[in-house]
Amino acid sequence: MILRILVILALFALQIFSSQESSPFTYEVDCSTLRMGQYLCPDPRFYNQIDPKTQQLRNCKKNNKALMQCVAVEGLMCTETKNSTFFKEVPCKWTNGYSFETTMLLSVFLGMFGADRFYLGYPAIGLAKFCTLGFMFIGQLVDIILIATHYVGPADGSHYVMPHFGPAVDVIRSDNSTYRLRQDDW
Repeated sequence: MILRILVILALFALQIFSSQESSPFTYEVDCSTLRMGQYLCPDPRFYNQIDPKTQQLRNCKKNNKALMQCVAVEGLMCTETKNSTFFKEVPCKWTNGYSFETTMLLSVFLGMFGADRFYLGYPAIGLAKFCTLGFMFIGQLVDIILIATHYVGPADGSHYVMPHFGPAVDVIRSDNSTYRLRQDDW
């Protein structure tokens, strides 16, 4: 009886080890060409990819891109790394330490003196608001609305540090690099 159990355990162990030696990957692909749904980015096995201070991806650069480790779906092997992981640039929001709450509080309570604009790096507008008492409080009200809707941000081009990670306001602008396609009903 004991001999049977030992033989069964040995066969079971042999089957497990032999299946681990054979590669579970079936297709070798260039992972830089994978489409959405063929990879998961960032790799969920690495839980510390969000910076708790800025609520953005770690290693976010000024060009609003972060190099993240991603994982291809089961059955794909990357030619670059010879396994299922690869690195990909993903969009993020670069922050330079300007807090959204601090900016809103400065705008509401000290906006008539231009403190919000000084904080964001706009000293000329801050001085003009200081000298005119917030353009007779109308400029203060306008700035509260502009800052609350994220239309006015830090002067260095960074994004605000938000108190949460989740939905946020994205301002969509049209410039020389964008254009409209002609519609049939125009």
